[in-house]
Amino acid sequence: MTSTTAPDLSPEPGPGPGPAPTSDAARTGTAMGVAGMATVQLGSALAVPMFAHLGVLGTAGLRVTWAGLLLLILVRPRRRDFAGRDLAACAVLGVATAGMMVFFALAISRIPLGTASALEFLGPLAVSLFGPGRSRLRWTAAAAAGVVLLTEPWHGGVDLLGVAYALGAAACWGTYILLTQRVGDRVTGLSGLAVSLPVAAVAAMLVATPTLGEVHWRPALIVLGLAVLNPVIPFALEFLALRRLTASSFGTLMSLEPAMALLVGLLVLHQIPGPGPALGVALVVTAGMGATRTGARVEVEHMATSAAVEPPAPPDTERAA
Repeated sequence: MTSTTAPDLSPEPGPGPGPAPTSDAARTGTAMGVAGMATVQLGSALAVPMFAHLGVLGTAGLRVTWAGLLLLILVRPRRRDFAGRDLAACAVLGVATAGMMVFFALAISRIPLGTASALEFLGPLAVSLFGPGRSRLRWTAAAAAGVVLLTEPWHGGVDLLGVAYALGAAACWGTYILLTQRVGDRVTGLSGLAVSLPVAAVAAMLVATPTLGEVHWRPALIVLGLAVLNPVIPFALEFLALRRLTASSFGTLMSLEPAMALLVGLLVLHQIPGPGPALGVALVVTAGMGATRTGARVEVEHMATSAAVEPPAPPDTERAA
């Protein structure tokens, strides 16, 4: 991405005066990311039965449309809050969001939720590979091994089209991570998300409309509830989390996604993982824990004056999370 405000992939701040806000930001961002992942997987599992009523594309498109409308109503973004380049970034983010949701819906219609989630994780994993430091590579390697154990490719019999859809979702998710951080740095609050999701709705409905028949009020209201569960709540949480974490740390933290999908499969779909996936869960959880230890971002407003030495902050003036 050619931009003068590329995502911050610089080394994490080391020990020094005033580390408390940094660790607080990392913990808050991590909690937001984990909560977002839980709602994503629960919403995905509950959306599967709707495929029989609205079709895969119809369910995905209608859910993104409800989400875009909800964000517009709740946030009410103002044109003066956006520069021209920011609006363009929000539009591209919306297209990536639509691709991520549509591809993932197509994937889980053909392959298990845990497998689809593990393959989709390759997008954030690719982002994390660009992070600095050997410790980052160690956590990335652990997460990669976990993904292999979760998917168990040596067993064969995986639907190749479903895998292709999941990889398409992975590419869109990696793009989403980088663009969300840029938009979050330049746009106040959730205004960027309130612009990008309606764009995502238009893009998704362009694909879904030809497959939609008559939509009755009951399935429409069910999909409205699903839209709140996924993507409104998790996208808002992840959007805010990316303002507190580096793109590479967030990508490694997202290694918890396949584990969360496996847990939802166990509790909601009654799918019991074998020894391989269970070990994969342990590996990705370990990688996620490693990400929380080095996950805080350098504050955007301080980047231009990084050469200046700031005095230690008083104990009672911590930055609000």
